[in-house]
Amino acid sequence: MLRTLLVITVGLLPSLFSLWVIRKTRLRERTRLRQAALNVSRARLRQSIRPVEGDRYYLEGVGYLVGDISCKFNARSGYVRCAVNPSGPCEGCRHYEPRELASSDKET
Repeated sequence: MLRTLLVITVGLLPSLFSLWVIRKTRLRERTRLRQAALNVSRARLRQSIRPVEGDRYYLEGVGYLVGDISCKFNARSGYVRCAVNPSGPCEGCRHYEPRELASSDKET
């Protein structure tokens, strides 16, 4: 009887060891994938954060704006200057066009 249990135990040990190794490997893979995903998201976050530049200012009733708001292409946003030249600078931009001001007393 004891000999039979010993044979069964020795026969099952390689399978149990293999399952243990597979489980540890999968756990290690998941951990590495999570870490890689976190690192990528942190890198993207660092790339998207730009230092506050000198042409960002606060306009009462509107909020923060970036760039020259007299330009036709200015986005009127605190994050993006315009679609033509989003990273700036506005000084010397070859796409600058003065914005047409809407007046309330237009005559037809």
